Amino acid sequence: MSGQPAGGAPGAAVVELRRFSKWYGDVVAVADLSFELRPGVTGLLGPNGAGKTTTLKAICGLLHPSQGEVLLFGRPIARDPMLYRAIGVVPDGDRLYPRLTVRSYVRLHAELQGLSDAGAAAERAIAEVDMAPLADRRLKGLSKGERQRTKVAGAIVHQPALLVLDEPMTGMDPGQRARFIELVRLIGAAGVTVLVSSHILDEVERLASQILVMVSGRLAASGDYHAIRDLMADQPRTVMVKADEARRLAAGLIALPSTVAVEVDGEGLRARTRSVDSFATALPRLARDQGATLREVRTTDESLEQVFRYLVGRR
Repeated sequence: MSGQPAGGAPGAAVVELRRFSKWYGDVVAVADLSFELRPGVTGLLGPNGAGKTTTLKAICGLLHPSQGEVLLFGRPIARDPMLYRAIGVVPDGDRLYPRLTVRSYVRLHAELQGLSDAGAAAERAIAEVDMAPLADRRLKGLSKGERQRTKVAGAIVHQPALLVLDEPMTGMDPGQRARFIELVRLIGAAGVTVLVSSHILDEVERLASQILVMVSGRLAASGDYHAIRDLMADQPRTVMVKADEARRLAAGLIALPSTVAVEVDGEGLRARTRSVDSFATALPRLARDQGATLREVRTTDESLEQVFRYLVGRR
């Protein structure tokens, strides 16, 4: 599917928030939020009350900013209803028509979009989400993962440039999540700008090329995973080492200035270090001096969840 509508310049931001704020009476939901979205998958993360839902609604044109602007292809979405044609939305929850089949549900979306050949568009979208074998099944008989894929088919039937998914993996089992992640990645790789709001942090790490972290209505961090992890340079990180002569190796590692602690466990050790780079530089030398053979070296806390908890905790 194509993610570039008429009038969209290649490489330009698809979505841009400029100092977007939204308040309800005395309650500030989002404050001074600025970021851009381009083709590919972006994950929007944050605890409950962080302002994610308000942000998604503003991007979809479902609410007006109290302050600032929300632009789609450089144009204010609030004053250009035709821009809504470029958006596909998969909302949270299972608000479906249980008696409809997959085919009739997706075709309904095609007709609501005013497509000239709604039937062909529906068949294409159903095939893209790999639901063709179940096209004649009623929605009430589908699994959670199958219903979500059907919702995605309805959202992409008009080939939108922007796809917004709100908590799409809630209630899925691990197998369904893996298949859904692959589907969303394929859509992003096809040139669609995909924004996924989720609490399932480890899957978002596998899913999204860019990450936005919201805390208390503000943007706490943005960038790819490694850029966000660099914000934690002052936080000790855990490294697991499997090697012969682990106890002798531990004695050399604990002497490093950047090492916080070392714990030996059988043929391996767990080290806490303030600098993975210096640790990685010193480890081969120490192993050689001690006559130890390194079998495995890996960081155990290199996950989005740890980054997320740190960013939330420091606000």
